[in-house]
Amino acid sequence: MMKQNSSALSTMCLSNSKNKFIYSDEQLMLLFQRGNENAYIELVNRYKDKLINFIYNYLGDKESSEDVVQEAMIKLYQKKHYYKEIAKFSTWLFTIAKNLAITELRKRKQRKITLLSHFTSDNKTYDLPSNDPEIGQEIQTDIVNKIIRTAVNQLSEKFKIVIVLRDFQGLSYEDISEIINVPIGTVKSRINRARLQLQVELKHLKK
Repeated sequence: MMKQNSSALSTMCLSNSKNKFIYSDEQLMLLFQRGNENAYIELVNRYKDKLINFIYNYLGDKESSEDVVQEAMIKLYQKKHYYKEIAKFSTWLFTIAKNLAITELRKRKQRKITLLSHFTSDNKTYDLPSNDPEIGQEIQTDIVNKIIRTAVNQLSEKFKIVIVLRDFQGLSYEDISEIINVPIGTVKSRINRARLQLQVELKHLKK
């Protein structure tokens, strides 16, 4: 029966008119493990944007985020047989992406240490590029977003990852628990502590 599904996948539409998936992630992964390349393509299409959003909120850089996601998809292809259906596919894939993001952050820290002696300050001041109200609002929003992102980036790694997964990605406590491999109670505690730290750091934005 599964062989029939596998061959049919290459010719069938993967979602119906109501945009509901015919195959679950786990079913697609099983088909991919059995050699169906179209199943892999569908998984990439389902998760590419989600992962870019996740990694971007973690790294704060779009180009690096896209590179990390591309690497995650390569690992998905190469490590397909490591996946076992006892775990949710999304949790498994997010864990791969998280580990790659952590590796990238460590590389960045090392690069900063290496290049630190080359940094200089020119003490220049810069004017805002426009007085147009709409552009000014966009600039203000961008500034606020950068302030928030900076505050999140300054959290310790164990707090940062839970905030990104919960408040930026909207994952459940259960999924976060599986991704970072700690009990749900610990996840909730870290999220609460991280939010308290952010409230202190960002309280001036409410004034």
